[in-house]
Amino acid sequence: MTSLPRAFVWSTPMRSRFRGLLTRDGVLVHGPAGWGEFSPFWDYSDAEARRWWAAAREAADEGFPEPLRDRVPVNVTVPAVAPDRAAEIVRASGGCTTAKVKVAEPGQSLAEEQARLEAVRAALGPAGRIRVDANAAWDVETAVTHLRVLDRAAGGLEYAEQPCATVEELAAVRRAVEVPIAADESIRRAEDPMAVVRAEAADVVVLKVQPLGGVRAALRIAEETGLPVVVSSALESSVGIAAGVALAAALPELPYACGLATVQLFEHDVTDEPLLPVDGHLPVRRVTPSTEALEAMHADADTERRWQRRIRAVVGSAR
Repeated sequence: MTSLPRAFVWSTPMRSRFRGLLTRDGVLVHGPAGWGEFSPFWDYSDAEARRWWAAAREAADEGFPEPLRDRVPVNVTVPAVAPDRAAEIVRASGGCTTAKVKVAEPGQSLAEEQARLEAVRAALGPAGRIRVDANAAWDVETAVTHLRVLDRAAGGLEYAEQPCATVEELAAVRRAVEVPIAADESIRRAEDPMAVVRAEAADVVVLKVQPLGGVRAALRIAEETGLPVVVSSALESSVGIAAGVALAAALPELPYACGLATVQLFEHDVTDEPLLPVDGHLPVRRVTPSTEALEAMHADADTERRWQRRIRAVVGSAR
């Protein structure tokens, strides 16, 4: 490979199973403003994936709003791993003082989750912040029971992200526990994100650029909800993470560390200068892929054809 293509299908193994995935893949697209990323998860419909395509085209064709800051604080993301591995991830995080810990992993017990949080607390120290993410896996009773235990294990949780699937369930959990509740899927996969606000179902909203249709679309949702915002990753390469950083940099207020330090979960990245934390922060900058990095990320022929079919379906559904 001697020059960069205008579109590229990438694939990389994960360092640990995350969101049920062992491999992550997606597409990079190039335009007059730079590079964008299109990497909807495969459980998203073509109609839902249209917003991801809009975000990729915004990055490639328009660029991003002017930043209000030159770096953004980030959390370290801890998959549903054993306690010793969880502690290693925290210690190798690049100075992050906030940890987001995955819970509600199928087949794991509450005792395993408790041990993971205790290990993360020990690695972070008493001043660090810990948040958990259940990816909508619990019912209300389970969420209430688990959050009370996990809050003690963590020495106090900053918040719990999407403990249940529905807005009504989130509201019920919020009334029953002292742990603040953050809404993620109830924002990014909802026809009406404001339902969370009307139901008083969350203290915090989690915004992800690709699922919401781009940086500008996410900024509008942030303004409409009026709730504190956490900007998070959709498990992207550094090209996609740069869009999340641009959103965080453009917000008037940024009270929480962002969930954008997820390139560390990949075996490979699309650039020689990946967006990795330094002193717990990511710099605000665009990312350009490199030919050498792309060679290590090249998807196989079947994966390329699968993404080509998906783009045709998504673009066609937008007409």
